[in-house]
Amino acid sequence: MAGIGTRSIVACARCLLGVAWCLGLGAAWAQGAMPDDGAALLAARPLAMPVAGVQAHALQDTFNDGRAGGAHEAIDIPAPRGTPVHAVDDGTLVKLFTSVPGGLTIYQFDPMGQLAYYYAHLDRYADQLYEGMVLRRGDLIGYVGTTGNAPVNAPHLHFAVFRLGADRHWWKGTAINPYPALRRLR
Repeated sequence: MAGIGTRSIVACARCLLGVAWCLGLGAAWAQGAMPDDGAALLAARPLAMPVAGVQAHALQDTFNDGRAGGAHEAIDIPAPRGTPVHAVDDGTLVKLFTSVPGGLTIYQFDPMGQLAYYYAHLDRYADQLYEGMVLRRGDLIGYVGTTGNAPVNAPHLHFAVFRLGADRHWWKGTAINPYPALRRLR
């Protein structure tokens, strides 16, 4: 590589690191995680608490709890029925879906289409939600409930995050524990 000196290589490396920080990956790299690590991607996102009025210190890590068919792979955030649920991140609402286990659900992709946020057991959706709409962190998307297989006397938000595969299907991916990212919120 004639003409490229040590200073040029160092300057180029600094530039690439600066771009990584701007994309939100710098903090993950600084912690020793590679950008394809789902937990590092989640840690780099500026999340908001999904349930109004809930403080981070009140969260319980239920990600590895046993459930029918395997591990929970989500956290449950208890709150009174009808408590507002907000988008945790900017992104796109990709699917409004009703299922037997999750009841009324919302699937949201992050801005880069690498992470999916899953909100389940909603009592109802916020007015004027539609698939394909752009969401901003903090937007009202629904209300805590007990639809699906949630116990009727235990309203809560079932909140899950997963790393999307190359095919970007809203219904599948690798589960990531959202507890550490939400627990850091102030």
